[in-house]
Amino acid sequence: MEDGAGGRKPAGEGWFVVNAHEAQWLHNERFGACVTFEGSPLLGEPAWFRQLGINIQVVWPGQANGYYHAEAGQENFLVLSGECMLLIEGGLKGWDCVDCPPRTEHVFVNSGDRPCVFVGIGARLADDALVYPVSELALRHGAGVTEQWTGGAFAYAGTPETKPGSYPEGLLPDT
Repeated sequence: MEDGAGGRKPAGEGWFVVNAHEAQWLHNERFGACVTFEGSPLLGEPAWFRQLGINIQVVWPGQANGYYHAEAGQENFLVLSGECMLLIEGGLKGWDCVDCPPRTEHVFVNSGDRPCVFVGIGARLADDALVYPVSELALRHGAGVTEQWTGGAFAYAGTPETKPGSYPEGLLPDT
C-alpha cells in the first residue's frame, strides 16, 4: 500500500487490506463520491482488480452516480443507507439489493433528503463494453447523455473533473 492524494491505495499487484475510511476516495461535484479500493483508471491509475470491481458510492440529494448506461457484464448493487431512484424501475431504500444482468440500462439518482450510500459490484470488462444510450427519463433527472456513446471517455467529456481526496467524514458507520 502507498499513500495517495487523500488516502491509501495499492502500490502494485498482490493481496491487500484497506479500510474504506482510510482509502483514497474520488470526488466529482456532479456525480458524488466513491471509493474503489484499488486506484482509479479515471486518474490514470491501474485497476488492480482484474475480474471484479467493487466500490462504495455516495450521492447527495438530487445527484446521479453517473450517466444512464449499460455494461456488457453483470452488476449488483446494495443500498446501505438513504434513498435513490433506480432509473429502470421504481425506487430503492436502505438494504435493497438489485441485480442488473448484462446490458441492463440503468443509473441511480438520490431521491431522498440525505446522502445515499450504496455498494456496487460488477464484472471487469473493457471500457468500450459500456454503452451510454439516450434516455428521456435519465435526461429529465440530469443523468443522461444527449447523444449515444460507447465508452466513458466520450460520455463524460465536459463534465466536472473527478479528483482524489479523503473520506467524507460521517458517511459510513465507524468500525
